[in-house]
Amino acid sequence: MKSNFPKLRLRQLDAALARWRHADLPPCPPSGWIRAIRDGLGMSATYLAGRLGVATSTVTRLEQSEAEETISLATLRRAADALGCELRYALVPRQSLEATLEARATALALEQMAAINHTMALEAQATSPAAREEQTRALVEALRAGSSRALWKTDRRDR
Repeated sequence: MKSNFPKLRLRQLDAALARWRHADLPPCPPSGWIRAIRDGLGMSATYLAGRLGVATSTVTRLEQSEAEETISLATLRRAADALGCELRYALVPRQSLEATLEARATALALEQMAAINHTMALEAQATSPAAREEQTRALVEALRAGSSRALWKTDRRDR
């Protein structure tokens, strides 16, 4: 008997992420959050450096690395703490995870069906568009009923 736990976990994660996908989150300032918060507080780089236990030049480098998106999460978390902030980190899918899985299964099914349809056409055994659509839909359902991991094993980006 196959466990429904992964599907339940997927639905719960999708529900939790849905509010973030549609939230009006503020865009990151061009100078980065560290600099924006520090400036907003009227805090000097020297004072922040003291709170972090680093040199003032290190604060400047931190701010630059955040603006360039090369800062580590651990360093960003330390800076946030020194600024009296908390770091919230999330990956927010552009669409639901369910929709992403459906799109991936559909793409795989279309890829597989294209090869089959080409072979059948060469052998003068082509099927009607309605039959191909029905077969593709059945293949999508079969792919979705299987392991979600299997959907990604043949991803060309992995090669």
